[in-house]
Amino acid sequence: MSSNPMSESHTKSVSWFTIIGALAALTHYIIAVSFEHNAFLTASHANIAGFIAAFPVSYFGHRKFSFAGQDASHTQAFPRFLSVAVLGFLANQTLLLNGIEYTNLPFWLVLGVVMVLVAASTYLLSKFWAFKGTQ
Repeated sequence: MSSNPMSESHTKSVSWFTIIGALAALTHYIIAVSFEHNAFLTASHANIAGFIAAFPVSYFGHRKFSFAGQDASHTQAFPRFLSVAVLGFLANQTLLLNGIEYTNLPFWLVLGVVMVLVAASTYLLSKFWAFKGTQ
């Protein structure tokens, strides 16, 4: 039985993406929920603070581990990944604010659900665009 290197590479990338994504999401979530819960910031501003804190965890973790086999330079990958992250955050913020406005659910729950929904699109854009080289 032969193994498929492409499949193993994809599995490794998805595994690392999951781990790094979970660490970045946890960073974002803990900061946002803590700031909002303790009334340091409004829900909207707490979400921004969480995103800013999580971004370096996400970028450097994904660059080093999730997409290490791809050949994009930092000067190519960083602006692309920033674009993906900002796009993901805008979707996150829009869904979050609408979820808070139109449901009776607490901030912490709406934020958790929204973060899960946005994660898949971030993975696909990162893999097939942000960290993809110029082959």
